[in-house]
Amino acid sequence: MYFKCIPGISILKKETTLGTASQPSTVKLMIAFLYNEKAPVEGILRKLDERFGERRFSFGPVPFSWTDYYREEMGDALQKFYFTYQTGIDRDTLPAIKTFTNELEYSFTDGRGNRRVNIDPGYVARDKVVLATTKDFYHRIYLADGIFGEVTLHYRKGKFRYFSWTYPDFRDPAVMQFLERVRAPLVKELRDGG
Repeated sequence: MYFKCIPGISILKKETTLGTASQPSTVKLMIAFLYNEKAPVEGILRKLDERFGERRFSFGPVPFSWTDYYREEMGDALQKFYFTYQTGIDRDTLPAIKTFTNELEYSFTDGRGNRRVNIDPGYVARDKVVLATTKDFYHRIYLADGIFGEVTLHYRKGKFRYFSWTYPDFRDPAVMQFLERVRAPLVKELRDGG
């Protein structure tokens, strides 16, 4: 590409390669579902399934022992359950999904406005796991509608790896192995053009 000569400046030749915008590959919706003993778990899961379809992979429930962050609001003896859905999603639907799960959480609060369930949606892609959040921070990117995205794990040298900011439960080897199990058929689908 040549630029027009400006008086006093020599003509410069600059090679450029322009990127072309394209639609990214589909990903698998993943839900991290934290709840207390008073949560109507089956009813909430039914609402999620009505919206997102058939569940495919799951891990848990397991005792939520990684942090006390939710104890004051949700109580002791919390359980966490991770699952994905059969059908792929477009990445740009994540803000709407997070808005829906927030509304669902608040529809099941107790009489004092405390949540009985915390629903964190995200997605598993070939090279990363992304979580949706309403909280901004230096490592999060604004998506839309008050929702931010955080790359929580990245895939390198045959396994998921965490960052300094990754939530403690997503650092757990069992959780990462579950997500690697989710990733494997996704990679095959993408390779086969599905």
